[in-house]
Amino acid sequence: MTKRRPSGAEEAVEETASEAPLPETEAEEAEPTDAEPTEAESTEAESAEAEPSESSEDGSDDEPTQVHVGGSADDAGDAADDADDIAVEDLDDEEPAEADDEAAIVEESEEPVTDDVDKRVAELTTDLQRLQAEYVNYKRRVDRDRELVAQNATYKVLTPIVEVLDTIDRAREHGEVEGGFKAVSDQLEKIVTNLGLKKFGEPGDVFDPNRHEALSHMGTDPEVEETSVKLVAKAGYMIGERVVRAAQVLVVDPE
Repeated sequence: MTKRRPSGAEEAVEETASEAPLPETEAEEAEPTDAEPTEAESTEAESAEAEPSESSEDGSDDEPTQVHVGGSADDAGDAADDADDIAVEDLDDEEPAEADDEAAIVEESEEPVTDDVDKRVAELTTDLQRLQAEYVNYKRRVDRDRELVAQNATYKVLTPIVEVLDTIDRAREHGEVEGGFKAVSDQLEKIVTNLGLKKFGEPGDVFDPNRHEALSHMGTDPEVEETSVKLVAKAGYMIGERVVRAAQVLVVDPE
């Protein structure tokens, strides 16, 4: 079957139809719309604004976007510095408060320690004073015991010599202590005196029952105010405060 070739009239009609305007709906679809850019286009636009353009790298007169970005960095740095200053000031304000708290804690902790130390010092001082007193008493007791031991030894040695001294006294009363015998008697009396033996008992002494042995009373005597020794039969001897032998005496009473 052979294809028919269009006639000239048909060709004219087709050309006219092709040149006719499209319908309104098709025209709207064909024309570009002013719709909002897509997300990808927005991202590319922001990247283009953030990065310096090639023309600025080549020395073009267009102002680079980097200048604006640099200003934002300076502002951010200033803000960071301000934040650091505020943080330092806060730390400075907190440090004195913390120091005060620590000082208060130290003072509170020192008070019981000081009280304990003072109490312990007082206890040790009391113990030391007690020990010192005990030592002083012990030393006195030892010294007294030593003195008593020495007196006892002297007492035992000199007690028999007292009778010899009585014989010398009687010989002296009769005028028989002369020459060499006198020298011996004087030397003996000196030795016993150096050993601590003391002689007592003289007429006129107030009678002391602890030191005198009254052999008899000879009546009253207007010259005395209390019982006194009138005559001494035998002298008394003592070592320190210890009586070796009491004096044997005759006494008189006051009127």
